[in-house]
Amino acid sequence: MDHQPKFFENLSGTGKAIGVLTSGGDAQGMNAAVRAVVRMGIYVKAKVYFVYEGYQGMVDGGDNIVEVSWESVSSILQVGGTVIGSARCKAFRTREGRLQAAYNLVQRGITNLCVIGGDGSLTGANLFREEWSGLLEELAQKGKIDEEAVKKYAYLNIVGMVGSIDNDFCGTDMTIGTDSALHRIIEVVDAIMTTAQSHQRTFVLEVMGRHCGYLALVSALACGADWVFIPEYPPEEGWEDSMCVKLSENRARKKRLNIIIVAEGAIDCHNKPITSEKVKDLVVQRLGFDTRVTILGHVQRGGTPSAFDRILASRMGVEAVLALLEATPDTPACVVSLSGNQAVRLPLMECVQMTQEVQKAMDEGRFVEAVRLRGRNFENNLNTYKLLSHKKPDAELPKTNFNVAVLNVGAPAAGMNAAVRAAVRVGITEGHKMFAVIDGFEGFARGKIKEISWGDVGGWTGQGGSILGTKRTLPAKYLEKIADQMRTNNINALMVIGGFEAYESCLQLHEARSRFEEFCVPICVLPATISNNVPGTDFSIGADTALNAIVETCDRIKQSASGTKRRVFIIETMGGYCGYLANMGALAAGADAAYIFEEQFDIRELQANVEHLTEKMKTSIQRGLVLRNENSNENYTTDFIYQLYSEEGKGVFDCRKNVLGHMQQGGAPSPFDRNFGTKISAKAMQWISKKLKETYRKGKVFANTDDSVCLLGIRRRNLVFQPVAELKNETDFIHRIPKEQWWLKLRPLMKILAKYKTSYDVSDSGQLEHVARHSPKEAETGAI
Repeated sequence: MDHQPKFFENLSGTGKAIGVLTSGGDAQGMNAAVRAVVRMGIYVKAKVYFVYEGYQGMVDGGDNIVEVSWESVSSILQVGGTVIGSARCKAFRTREGRLQAAYNLVQRGITNLCVIGGDGSLTGANLFREEWSGLLEELAQKGKIDEEAVKKYAYLNIVGMVGSIDNDFCGTDMTIGTDSALHRIIEVVDAIMTTAQSHQRTFVLEVMGRHCGYLALVSALACGADWVFIPEYPPEEGWEDSMCVKLSENRARKKRLNIIIVAEGAIDCHNKPITSEKVKDLVVQRLGFDTRVTILGHVQRGGTPSAFDRILASRMGVEAVLALLEATPDTPACVVSLSGNQAVRLPLMECVQMTQEVQKAMDEGRFVEAVRLRGRNFENNLNTYKLLSHKKPDAELPKTNFNVAVLNVGAPAAGMNAAVRAAVRVGITEGHKMFAVIDGFEGFARGKIKEISWGDVGGWTGQGGSILGTKRTLPAKYLEKIADQMRTNNINALMVIGGFEAYESCLQLHEARSRFEEFCVPICVLPATISNNVPGTDFSIGADTALNAIVETCDRIKQSASGTKRRVFIIETMGGYCGYLANMGALAAGADAAYIFEEQFDIRELQANVEHLTEKMKTSIQRGLVLRNENSNENYTTDFIYQLYSEEGKGVFDCRKNVLGHMQQGGAPSPFDRNFGTKISAKAMQWISKKLKETYRKGKVFANTDDSVCLLGIRRRNLVFQPVAELKNETDFIHRIPKEQWWLKLRPLMKILAKYKTSYDVSDSGQLEHVARHSPKEAETGAI
């Protein structure tokens, strides 16, 4: 980027007062957003007020609107729900109620509001803003405030953040709370699967989503459910027959369980409700299967927020304060939201109108339109689910005579198996013969390769590690043997799923093309590593699961520290030379510092951190958390830092250290990793099919151009295929990391929230965009 960085130091909040409230249904991560708003507000020298109990507290005033300090939001990051309370409020719907609310805000000089809630709460906020000057005039006429106040507080600025587990708000890819709700659902599904497996049962699971099927759809995708009912895409006439045929076919294929997911708002094409009980009765009557219903209910709103939600909410909270500082009387009320991996600002009412249009389209039976209005993310999920859940009869499948091999390379990462499953199933749907290579390139050289069928990969999405087996060995020393195996098995394309080694392997195959024409075939790399150190992508499969493991452990450690008081924990994370896990773990766990290789540190900085912690121990927050990436510095080891802190902190705090180790690689994949793995793998397989058609000449496949060996990654907002040869210039091969990493921009965020003075480049934020209405074609191209 050539633009001059713009730093927020120039934005001062002096003299401004910000009110923060949560309204509507609660969602995990709201507290992280509240914490970020409060700390960022105080950081820029604004006054910040809690408005307790949502709009009800604003109308009631008194003790419900309280100025807060830095410590007021300590220890709330890991708490679900909202600590400042939320209530439905009838009074605010009347003009009298809003008049009273305006009076209560003016009394405290609050003219900036940050509202965290769903579309109802945000619409209410917008109306309040439009009426503001009229309300002030009326208060002046009644003699409640003077003309001076009318002039001084003439404008109300509003910024919204969407906190809703349903992900039902148009214009944002993920609302705060959605990822955590998916975690709850997937935990239940994984638990139910083991009991269903034992008794050959069918389970009907009802999940939340009265008007939006996002949770149902994504959890169906993440657990490989047999059938899903959502309001936006009702089943066709005669669905009862097709569903029962599908279920009995699956049983005939030796599948011991069936999972059916129903959104609570599911309907048929005549807008009649489809309930979980109705589905259960149907299965029992028609098939006689032992069937149980589980209604998840409010479990989905509960529990601790996931790492994704904490980072999302922290980023949004900081962005919201920046938006309030930059707001003028002419800027419309906006929501801060996420598009791909980028924070954006959108006009609040455009989003609300589009959200209402979806409901209108559903009420009028325009379901294709409803799915399109939900956005490209939703549409992509639906298309991927349809692709993977139903196997066409063999007679209907095309026959391409192409053989495609899939293998895992490098260290295991959660979500690899979901990616293999998607590749195999999409490959079979496209008409190819799919082959699985056992134990990476080493296994390939030894001929450990077998055909793999649709049924072979059933139930793989929820499995951690790598079922195919994986090795770190690079192909260079086995090139001849691998070429032999490719010739013997007539392999026409390769999909390599793995970390930095997978990327390096494909570079080696690309460079060996001049000697072995067997490697002149389409090759696609899917990034899968907990370290998230592969060039060409913002995220890799497995990193989210590892981050959740780190954050969960940090939560427990913080809890133990708050019991003993005056204790600092030093925690070592994995990641090789890449500081992603340490940095993002620190942001999500509310750590005081994170030492990483990408940002060199010296003894002076260590000293400053010790002093910072000493100061902190004088406040009511008497514990500290410091993360260190395993290779951040060869001399300042975890032991060294532990000893330094222990010595320097004598008499003030004591120290403990913890090396997290391989627990970061294990565990069941998180919903994000299952989904991400499934979607990018399906997309990669479609790319391979396209390349196979393009490069098939005179009875054989011959692909020798750079763009036939690609890595599929997510960059900011889009999925992009990038030739590995071009990524070479972006790579630091010695330390096995990309030369530029997007998440370093979030580093100051962690420091600000831990009360360090720092500079934060806000060049990327600040532009108000419009809600994009995408064309159906766009859903197929770049969206994730």
